[in-house]
Amino acid sequence: MASSGSAGAGMSSGSRPIPKDEKMVIFASSLGTVFEWYDFYLFGVMSAIIAANFFTALDPATRDIFTLLAFAAGFAVRPFGAIIFGRLGDLVGRKYTFLVTILIMGLSTFLVTFLPNYATWGLAAPVALISLRLLQGLALGGEYGGAATYVAEHAPHDKRGAYTAWIQTTATVGLMLALMVILGTRLQVGEKEFAAWGWRIPYAFSGLLLLISIWIRLKLSESPAFAKMKSEGKTSKAPLTESFGQWGNLKIVILALIGGTAGQAVVWYTGQFYTLFFLQTFLKIDPPTANILIAISLILGTPFFIIFGSLSDKIGRKPIIMAGCLIAALTYFPLFNALTTYGNPKLQAAIQKSPVKVVSDPANCGVLLNLTGTKVFTNACDVTRSYLANAGVNYDKVDGPAGTIATVNVGDKAVAGYDAKAPGAKEEKARFEKEVRAALNDAGYPAKADPIVAGSYNWWMLVLILTIMVIYVTMVYGPIAAMLVEFFPTRIRYTSMSLPYHIGNGWFGGFLPAISFSIVAAQGNIFSGLWYPIIIATMTFIVGMLFVKETKDVDIYAND
Repeated sequence: MASSGSAGAGMSSGSRPIPKDEKMVIFASSLGTVFEWYDFYLFGVMSAIIAANFFTALDPATRDIFTLLAFAAGFAVRPFGAIIFGRLGDLVGRKYTFLVTILIMGLSTFLVTFLPNYATWGLAAPVALISLRLLQGLALGGEYGGAATYVAEHAPHDKRGAYTAWIQTTATVGLMLALMVILGTRLQVGEKEFAAWGWRIPYAFSGLLLLISIWIRLKLSESPAFAKMKSEGKTSKAPLTESFGQWGNLKIVILALIGGTAGQAVVWYTGQFYTLFFLQTFLKIDPPTANILIAISLILGTPFFIIFGSLSDKIGRKPIIMAGCLIAALTYFPLFNALTTYGNPKLQAAIQKSPVKVVSDPANCGVLLNLTGTKVFTNACDVTRSYLANAGVNYDKVDGPAGTIATVNVGDKAVAGYDAKAPGAKEEKARFEKEVRAALNDAGYPAKADPIVAGSYNWWMLVLILTIMVIYVTMVYGPIAAMLVEFFPTRIRYTSMSLPYHIGNGWFGGFLPAISFSIVAAQGNIFSGLWYPIIIATMTFIVGMLFVKETKDVDIYAND
C-alpha cells in the first residue's frame, strides 16, 4: 500500500497548487466514462430487439437465453480488459491508455449501426455481434481504472473522494442517457419502424459521442503523479509481475476485492438492477411503470454519490463503505417485503392465504441451478419448479412419498406435474400450465399488478423504498474509487486497482441477477435470491473491518 503522509506533505497536501484545468479533468474524464456506459448498456436495454434481429433462427426462449449470454459476455471479459489496459496505463501513461479504451468502445458500438442481421448474414451476424460485445467489455475494463486514477492524481489531497465521486455517477448517468435516446427515437419513428431499423439510431448516435470524447480527451495532459514518476525514471518495467507476482501487493489486491469491491458490487447491482427485475418478474408491475420508478429513484439518489464521496474526505472511506454494506445486508429483506406490500398487495395477500407448495419425492428433485439459462430440465419436480420460478410464483417445496410424481398444490387444489421426456409431453405441458394458471387465478394470484397511479400513496412509498436502496449504492460506490487509488503505489496503480474493481463489479455484481434468480428457482421463495447479496456484503463488512486499513491520508505520490 502506498505510504501514509500528512496532509501537509509535499505534493500530496491539500495546499498543493491546483491546476487551471482541474475542472476540465473531471469533466472530460467523467463525460467520456458516461459515454462508455451509454455504449455498454444499449445492448441490455434493447435486448429484445437485438434478439429478434440476430438470433432469429432460435425459438423465442432459446433466443432470449443467447441474447442474455451475449450481454453477460461483456461483463465476463472486463477483468481481462483491466489487466491489458492496466498494464498499458502503468507503462505508457493514463491519458493515452484511456484514449485507446474510448476509441475501442466507441468504434465497436458504432459499427453495430451497420451490422447486417441474421436474415442477411446468417450465423456470421451473431458471431460479429458477440465479438463487438467482447471488445466493449475489454474497453470498459480499461476505462474505469484510467479515469479514476487520472482524476485522483489531479485532485488535491483533501478532495480526492469528492473529485473521484463524479466518476462514480457515470454508470447511472450513462444508463439514463441510453434510456432517453432510445425513448426519444421510439417516439420519433414509431414502434414498428424502430423494431425494423430505428434501433440502429442510438448506436449511430454513439459515433457523435465518440468524436466529442476524443476531442475533449486530446486536450488533456498526463496526470502529474505519473509525469513526475516518469521524469524521475521510476516507472514500472513489469507492472503485472509487481501487481500480482509479489505477495505484498497481491495481498492488497485480494483485500481490495474481498474487503471492498465484492460487497460494493452486489449492493450496487441489487439497488439498480435486481430491484427492476424483482418489480417486473415477481411483482408483475408493467415494464414502463417499473422503469419510471427506478429512473426517479436514480435521479433522487445520484447526488448522494458526491455527498458520500465528499464525506469520505472528512471521516474516511472505510466507515462509509462498511456501513453501506452492513445496513444493506440487515435491511434488504424488510425493504423487498415492503416493495411487495406497496407494489402488488393482492399478491402478498394470496401468498399468505393460499400458499403454493410443490410436493414431490425428494430423490427426483435436482439442484435447480441455471446460471447461463441454457440448462434443460426434464423430470417432473424440476420442470414444475422451473415453471413456477419463471412465472414469478412464490412456492415451498415439500417432501412427498417415494416414487410420487411432483404435484403443485395451490391452496386446496392440486395439479399433477409431468415428465418432459415421456410420450405426449407437449400435450401434458399445455395441460399442466393451463391448470396451474387457473388454480392461481382462483386463489387470487394476480397475473399482473394493478396499475400504480403516479402520485398515489403506493407510488410514493415505492419511490421512497427504491431511493433508499439507491442511497445504499451511493454509500458503497461513492468513495470506492478514491480508496482503490490510495491502496496502490503510482508505478502499478492502474494495473493493481483495475483488476479487483472489475472482478468485483464484472463477476460478483454482473452475474448477480442470474445467481439470485437461480437461488429463487431452487428454493421457491421469491425473497431467497437476496441471500446472495446479503452474504457477499456481510463478507466484505467482516473482512473490511478486520483487515482493510483506512486510506484517506495516504500520500498517492509515494511510490513504495
